Amino acid sequence: MAKTNADIEHWDVENEDFWEREGKRVATRNLWISIPSLLMGFAIWLMWGMITTQMKNLGFPFSVEQLFTLSAIAGLSGATLRIPASFMIKIAGGRNTVFLTTALLMIPALGTGIALMNPETPFIVFQALALLSGIGGGNFACSMSNISAFYPKSKQGYGLGMNAGLGNFGVTTMQILIPLVMTVGIFGAIAGDPLALQSPSGTLIGRIEAGTNTWIQNAGFIWLVFLIPLAFAGWFGMNNLKVVTPNPGNPMSAFGKILGLYGVGILTSIAGVWALSIMNMWLALPLTIILTVVLLRLIPGDIKPNIKKQFEIFGNKHTWSMTVLYILTFGSFIGFSAALPLSISVIFGNMMEVAADGTMTRVVNPDAPSALTWAWMGPFVGALIRPVGGWISDKMGGSIVTQIISVVMVVASVATGYVMMLAYNSTDPNSYFALFLILFIIMFAASGIGNGSTFRSIGFIFDQQQKGPVLGWTSAIAAYGAFIAPRVMGQQIQAGTPEVAMYGFAVFYAVCLFVNWWFYLRKDAYIKNP
Repeated sequence: MAKTNADIEHWDVENEDFWEREGKRVATRNLWISIPSLLMGFAIWLMWGMITTQMKNLGFPFSVEQLFTLSAIAGLSGATLRIPASFMIKIAGGRNTVFLTTALLMIPALGTGIALMNPETPFIVFQALALLSGIGGGNFACSMSNISAFYPKSKQGYGLGMNAGLGNFGVTTMQILIPLVMTVGIFGAIAGDPLALQSPSGTLIGRIEAGTNTWIQNAGFIWLVFLIPLAFAGWFGMNNLKVVTPNPGNPMSAFGKILGLYGVGILTSIAGVWALSIMNMWLALPLTIILTVVLLRLIPGDIKPNIKKQFEIFGNKHTWSMTVLYILTFGSFIGFSAALPLSISVIFGNMMEVAADGTMTRVVNPDAPSALTWAWMGPFVGALIRPVGGWISDKMGGSIVTQIISVVMVVASVATGYVMMLAYNSTDPNSYFALFLILFIIMFAASGIGNGSTFRSIGFIFDQQQKGPVLGWTSAIAAYGAFIAPRVMGQQIQAGTPEVAMYGFAVFYAVCLFVNWWFYLRKDAYIKNP
């Protein structure tokens, strides 16, 4: 009897008899190990939104802009690492890739826990850890590419929808779990001493007053509880498919290829962070992407022909139109997930006070809502509704659904910007909080539905050979939203004009509305979808 984790030579899931007899069982096992592994990736990639909010409450000696920068660095590296991760499955095999990329998450998880034990930890250490947590973002591209190979065309929507949709719940899991584990010394003396809150904080179940002991280091350590068994599950329960990866090599050889590909991404992420210090973000990001693509083309050995073949997608104009539309949907979801906690903390954590002579100054809001109590709601709705978006798109057509949610995003973004402006300049910002949160939840819901519709469109527009690489590429570029949103919102909040960021996003959403109509919905569209 073959081992559960043996390489599979024969794999023909389009044959219904094979699927029912053998394929379905193997695919299901691989999917249900893949989902929690991807969920951990999302959690560790985006944990900086919650961690930086608590660092601010604990009085860590960093400015608000520096704290926003940590979320942005994680966003940048997570997006950049998706580019090389798109090629891992064909080169190194699914089992090898999922095992190693899940195990690598232990480095930022453990490192972050150790760094947070001491408020005097240098800022550059936090920058390095934020960069490494981007491994979790990169893992999406290889995870989706892997699961796609296990399911027949008729079941692609289910397999990819479950993997992506439940994987996205890593954002919500993190936003609920981190505030809770910081309230208790669950790891005892091993995790060190607590710190006392300087500003009020909160959890899902309520407010926590200043002076309360907090174990912020648990925000890193908690993930090891899940990652260690998951790495074992990946190694002993998943498979390499020889039809997808004819020559994965022995495990050590495969690990070398994976580390080489991620090494390129880490290198170009560092170059991107450096470029941001000397030039405009809108120049630095394209340079980072181009540098990554160029370096991947230069990798020697048997990786080279594989990558060259997959680069054929760049000659297809629909690769570029769908990239723009995936930025609209997934870019917004992941960007707002990263930026929302600290935005709540900064906009509502202070309020305007009018002096006797009429001058206004910003002072601490003693009754501010806690980001750690409320920020999970938007990503929860966005992730929950994603499979629904795919289902509706199967009925109506992906581009019709994308067009409708684009209109919603334009209107909601303008409205949110206006409410943020009112709250920032108010003597009672709390009165705007409910409307602010509802508008953000509407944007998360629209982007979640749009995630499903653009996913469905990619499956409709591209053939079997190009679908996987296009999915990896579009998800990589859209993931830069996790960098752009915290960066733009952080800068505009610092400048006292938070509405400008949201109005800028609304302009981009209007451009997406036109792109979608021009390519897929007008009378003479390139591809009618539907």
